[in-house]
Amino acid sequence: MSQVPAATKAMRVLKFLASQPDPVPLERVMRACELPRSTAYHLMTAMAEEGFVTHLADERRYGLGVAAFEVGSGYARQAPLQRLARRPLATLADRVGESAHLAVPHGRDVLYVIEERAPGRPPLITDVGVRLPAHLTASGRAILAELPAAQVRALYPGKDAFVARTGVGPTTPAALRTILVETRQRGYAVEDGEVSPGLASIAVPVLDHNGLPLAGLAVTYPVDGSADVAAIAAAVRATAQTLSRRVSGH
Repeated sequence: MSQVPAATKAMRVLKFLASQPDPVPLERVMRACELPRSTAYHLMTAMAEEGFVTHLADERRYGLGVAAFEVGSGYARQAPLQRLARRPLATLADRVGESAHLAVPHGRDVLYVIEERAPGRPPLITDVGVRLPAHLTASGRAILAELPAAQVRALYPGKDAFVARTGVGPTTPAALRTILVETRQRGYAVEDGEVSPGLASIAVPVLDHNGLPLAGLAVTYPVDGSADVAAIAAAVRATAQTLSRRVSGH
């Protein structure tokens, strides 16, 4: 028997919520985790205060919070993903002649963990270790488009969650939802001048064995008309699919 029963119960709740496609009522949590109502209520309240659980009061349901998302994405920030991605990313940069990078989710930001700069291309803002708002970057949008809608609502509950860099980009949850719908329909994410004027990016998510996004793989190119956008999109998609297969074991 566990010597830390409260921790065991909290981990059971997190594992259960992570297995659900949408937020669930408290009664579902109670039954699945075999918790009395009072225990479940106090546990969910404490976990919500720490950011591991989100309480959707209007729906009377509970889902994973931002802290759980950050813990879950921690694996992607460690060496296994970076080791697997470095060679495909270098090959991608050589193939398209533009700089490529890999970013992992970090709350409302993305954290850049690999950059492969193409010869003759200028340095980008996306150096390793840089964090940028996910809703403005192609990598972030590729990741957000693969998250459950409830998770995106938890990350961006209102206008205060949005920041701007160049004066363009979504500033409301509705505007972000429109971009994510377009991203899913298109099959890849884009941004044009929302991070750096004169530069655009195309990104595709890297997915784990559950089909959830671990990272965004992107190529950045100048918007002067010299880039073959269709070829870049195809190459990014192919590389991301290859990396997803390697990461997931599929």
